[in-house]
Amino acid sequence: MLELKNINAGYGTFQALFDVSLSIKAGEAIAVIGPNGAGKTTLLRVMSRLLEASAGDMVMEGRSYRDLPSHEVVGLGIAQVPEGRRLFPRLTVEDNLKMGAYTPAARAKRLEKLDYVYSLFPRMAERRYQLAGTMSGGEQQMCAIGRALMSGPKLLLLDEPSAGLAPVIVQSIFELMHRIRAEGYTVLIVEQNIQQVLKVVDRGYLIETGKIRASGTAAELLASDEVQKAYLGV
Repeated sequence: MLELKNINAGYGTFQALFDVSLSIKAGEAIAVIGPNGAGKTTLLRVMSRLLEASAGDMVMEGRSYRDLPSHEVVGLGIAQVPEGRRLFPRLTVEDNLKMGAYTPAARAKRLEKLDYVYSLFPRMAERRYQLAGTMSGGEQQMCAIGRALMSGPKLLLLDEPSAGLAPVIVQSIFELMHRIRAEGYTVLIVEQNIQQVLKVVDRGYLIETGKIRASGTAAELLASDEVQKAYLGV
């Protein structure tokens, strides 16, 4: 479905990614793991065209989109749930969700998609007229995911979905990942909670200092000495 080929990117004179290559097949769930400052969020920003790659190529379903304007990326079927949720706090839950259906194709099915999101997240249906900024962190994360789903994405990008949430809420967010997977979505998750995320994905990539250091199945990464020593304290 999506392939990154030797991506380089950075901010000004600072290079954050070095020859990063990865692939995602339709129906897969992929994790990108690594410590703070490794380049994980930068990678998602490049994939969403919010940051220009200085070298390399990005191909979605056979089409290169490295030079595509960022506002057209959703039309390709790529939707991102940003770190920190980035909701409109003074708009209602329902208005926030509707913001996700702004492409012509999504607008045509807005009510259908809204019903689908409410069926997936019943709590959002209960809160539909509540201001998004007054909800709990976990509820806001559900709303942010629902907003991304409103565009009918082929590929869902999630940036640190458990960040800043209480442990009990983190568990519910990863259970939510299971449900989204069961719906057939292709998902890429950037996450520092390695033990949790590797339970819900098929494969993963370990990124450090802007370079892919290891890749493999979730079980292979969990069992690798490098991951266990550096991230799991084993």
